Amino acid sequence: MDRWLGLLLPRLARWPLPLLHALGWLGGWGVWLASPTYRRRWGEHTRQAGLRGWGRWASIGAAGQQVAELPRLWWGPPVRVGWDGAAHIEAALAQRRGVLFLTPHLGCFEITPRAYAERFGVPRGAPITVLYRPSRHAGLNGLLRQARQRPGMAAAPTTLAGVRQLMQALRRGEAVGLLPDQVPPEGLGVWAPFFGRPAYTMTLAARLAQQPGVQVLLAWGQRLPWGRGYVVHVQPWEQVMAEPLAPDPAQAAAQVNRAMERLIARCPQQYLWGYARYKTPRPLPSQAG
Repeated sequence: MDRWLGLLLPRLARWPLPLLHALGWLGGWGVWLASPTYRRRWGEHTRQAGLRGWGRWASIGAAGQQVAELPRLWWGPPVRVGWDGAAHIEAALAQRRGVLFLTPHLGCFEITPRAYAERFGVPRGAPITVLYRPSRHAGLNGLLRQARQRPGMAAAPTTLAGVRQLMQALRRGEAVGLLPDQVPPEGLGVWAPFFGRPAYTMTLAARLAQQPGVQVLLAWGQRLPWGRGYVVHVQPWEQVMAEPLAPDPAQAAAQVNRAMERLIARCPQQYLWGYARYKTPRPLPSQAG
C-alpha cells in the first residue's frame, strides 16, 4: 500500500486543481454513501452544531475536495493564494514577536502554513513550525514528513518532543501553527464544550498563547469555487474573542473552542464535520504498549 501511494500521489500532484476538486467532490459523496459509520458521525456532528440547508450537504463534497487537493499542495506547482488580514502578520513580525496561528479543520488547512512560508517564512527569515500527527503507516509517514518539510516550514510531531520544538520556535520569535480542534493524546487535554458537547480539547494552544510576547492569530484557508485557488483569512484573537485567555486550563480550552466555533460559522460548508471530534483520546506514543 505504501509503495503504491508513493507512486500515485506525486503523479496526482501534476493534475489541474479544478479536476482534483471535481474528483474530490464525487469522492466525498462516494465515501458518505458507502460508509454508515462516517455518515452517522457526520449527521450527529452537523445536527449538534445546528447546521441545516445547503451548507450541511455541501460539506460532504468539500470533505472529499480537502483530500483530493493534498497531492497538488504537497508536491505540485504553486497554487493561487490571496490574503485577507496579512497586515496582522506584518505587524507581529515587525515587533519580532512569536506568532501562534490557530486554525480549525476548516477549508484547506494545509494551505495556511504553506502560504505563510512562501510569503513570510523565507523572505523574512521567520519560518513556521506546524504540529502534525504522524501516520501509523511507516512508508506513508515518510511521505507526509517530506511533504511538510520545505523552505520556511518545519514540522513537529504530536509528542512531548514536538511540543518542546514549538516552544523553542516561539521563543526565537518564529511562527507556530496548530489545529486546536484536533483531539490530543491522553493527558494533554481537558474536556471542554464544542458546539455544546464535551470534547477532549488540547491545552497546548492556550499554553503556547500565554507565552510572553506571543501574538495569537486565528487563520483559515478558504477554498474558492471551480479550483480558482484559496484565500487565507487572518484575524487577531482580540477581534474574534472579546476576552483574554483564562489562566485555568479548562476555561482556556473552552475559550479556544468558542473561537473555533466562530470561525467555522463563517463557512460551515467547508468544515470537516466527519472528523471524530468527540472521540476518546489515544495514549501518548511514548506510553503505548
